Amino acid sequence: MKKLKYYIVLILICIPFLTYSQNIVYKPINPFFGGDTFNYQQLLASANAQNSFEEESDFSFDQGSDLDNFTETLNRQLLNSLSQDLFQQEFGDSALTVGTYVFGSLVVKISPSTDGLSVNILDTTTGEQTQIIIPN
Repeated sequence: MKKLKYYIVLILICIPFLTYSQNIVYKPINPFFGGDTFNYQQLLASANAQNSFEEESDFSFDQGSDLDNFTETLNRQLLNSLSQDLFQQEFGDSALTVGTYVFGSLVVKISPSTDGLSVNILDTTTGEQTQIIIPN
């Protein structure tokens, strides 16, 4: 019985030394949440390595051939003169004739209507249609 008491006392004395522990401290890795700022480059490199998305870019430096550029410039000049004629008719003394005009892939039809002057523009390549009504 005496030995049992010694063992119990010895176990009670040793228990605090066996159960010693330290405080659990959480230290974040991400610098945005208080972690070390030196981890930023490593986290960014890891994220870029895992990124499977690619940036889509429709922009190109191809300016086309000289013939395409000339055709486009000519179309712009013709449309510009037509729009100037429309505005001069409405606000000036120049006369615009009623009729159908073809500028490349655009068909412009000018006709009088009850609301005023009607200008219908049809793009024959895409089928898009625009109607402009200039009131009297």
